[in-house]
Amino acid sequence: MLAGSTMEQRRQYAVRMLQKAGVLSDDRLADAFSRVRREDFLGPPPWLIQERGGYREAPSHDVATLYEDVLVALDASRGVNNGSPSLHALAIHSLSPQAGETVVHAGAGTGYYTAILAELVGAEGRVLAVEYDAVLADRARTCLAGHLNVEVICGNALEWPKHAADIIYVNFAVDRPAEAWIERLRPGGRLLFPLGVPVFEGRNKGPEYTAMAGFLLVRWEAGGYSARFIEGVSFIWGEGVTPSDWACHTRLRAAFADNWRAVQSLRWKGIQAEDEWYSEPDWGLSTHALAVAAAE
Repeated sequence: MLAGSTMEQRRQYAVRMLQKAGVLSDDRLADAFSRVRREDFLGPPPWLIQERGGYREAPSHDVATLYEDVLVALDASRGVNNGSPSLHALAIHSLSPQAGETVVHAGAGTGYYTAILAELVGAEGRVLAVEYDAVLADRARTCLAGHLNVEVICGNALEWPKHAADIIYVNFAVDRPAEAWIERLRPGGRLLFPLGVPVFEGRNKGPEYTAMAGFLLVRWEAGGYSARFIEGVSFIWGEGVTPSDWACHTRLRAAFADNWRAVQSLRWKGIQAEDEWYSEPDWGLSTHALAVAAAE
C-alpha cells in the first residue's frame, strides 16, 4: 500500500514553495498547503512529470516526489497538468482569499488548488470549481467530496460565474478577459488570469501552450479596475477559447515586447486612450495608475 504524506512533510513543502515564490509571510496559505494532500488529486503512481516541453516518469513511487516544485500530468495527451506549486502559491497569495468569500476556480483540473482555496475561505465561504473536460470534472468531484463548501461544474469557464464572486482564479490562457469575469466581479473583487498568445494559433494538432503570457491581477476598486502582471507564465491555451480576431495576437505580442510590468490599470468598455499599452475597442490595459486613467 502506498504511504501517504505526513503533516510535517507538507508543512516543510509549504514553506519551500512560498519561499520560492518570494512570499515572505502568509501563515494562512502555508497552513492551507499543509492540510491538503497533493497525492489525493493525482491518482496512483507512476506519475508523469512535465519538464522541458515533454514528460518523464517520476523517478520514485514515493509521494515525496510530489512535494517538490513539479508539474504532474493529469492528462498528458492533452498537455493538462497539476501545475507548479510555487507559482500557484504566488498566485493565491496575490488573490488573498478571505474567510467567507466566494471563489471561482476556472480550469480546476482534479481540484488540488481548489481544495487549498476551500481551506482559505472556510466553511462560511464557497468555491465553484469549473472544469471543461468531463473526465477531469468527474475526478474532481470524487477528490473534493470531503470539501462541503465546493461545487464542481463541468462547463466552459468563459461563461462563469453566473452570479457575483469575490475572486475568479483562471488556470488556462486567453487573449482577453471573458465578459463574465469582469461583469460578475464584486466591488473589491480580484481576478487573476494568464493573458497571452498561443504558440501555434490553432495550427498544431497537439496541446497548445502560450508563446508568451503574464499572470494579470485585476482588482475592482472605487475608480475602476487596477491591473498588474504578477509574473510571466506559460499556460495551456483554454480549450473553450475561440479568438474573434487572430490579428489581435500580433498586437498583443508586440505589446509584450514593451514594458509589460508597467501596466497599472484596465479599461473595460470605456473610451480608448491613444497611449494604452494594449488596446481593443471594448477593453485595454494602461501604464497609467487608476486615478489618472479614470480622469482621462
